[in-house]
Amino acid sequence: MRHKIKGRKLNVTSSHRKAMLANMAVSLVTHEQIKTTLPKAKELRPYIEVLVTKAKDNNLAARRNILSKIKDKKAIEKLIDVLGVRYKDRPGGYTRIVKAGFRYGDLAPIAYIEFVDRDINAKGNIPQDNSKEDIKSNKGTK
Repeated sequence: MRHKIKGRKLNVTSSHRKAMLANMAVSLVTHEQIKTTLPKAKELRPYIEVLVTKAKDNNLAARRNILSKIKDKKAIEKLIDVLGVRYKDRPGGYTRIVKAGFRYGDLAPIAYIEFVDRDINAKGNIPQDNSKEDIKSNKGTK
């Protein structure tokens, strides 16, 4: 029986699970919304909520604790400087999970996990000011 056992195994080893949660946390901090399977999103939620709560303190001990969980320096800076300030007055509940149907290949339930009050423009590094005319005009020149 699984009494008092928290967390899901996600059918991977413990080291794989630890690395996967850290990588998903970096992606979520960077893009502020990611698409994944529902069980992975449910496992990521408490992981990232603890990191944001620690980022709100913004002291050396909090930075070192966050650094022990995720290794990406840019993600840590954004977590402390942007997200920690944004959620300073919120006592918890920094993320939401939105169900998004089922995956085509294996019918796995898919969900979006995103920050509440997220920045819509933080989805990636794709420049949005390029129009079709600019792309067509640059296509012929080398």
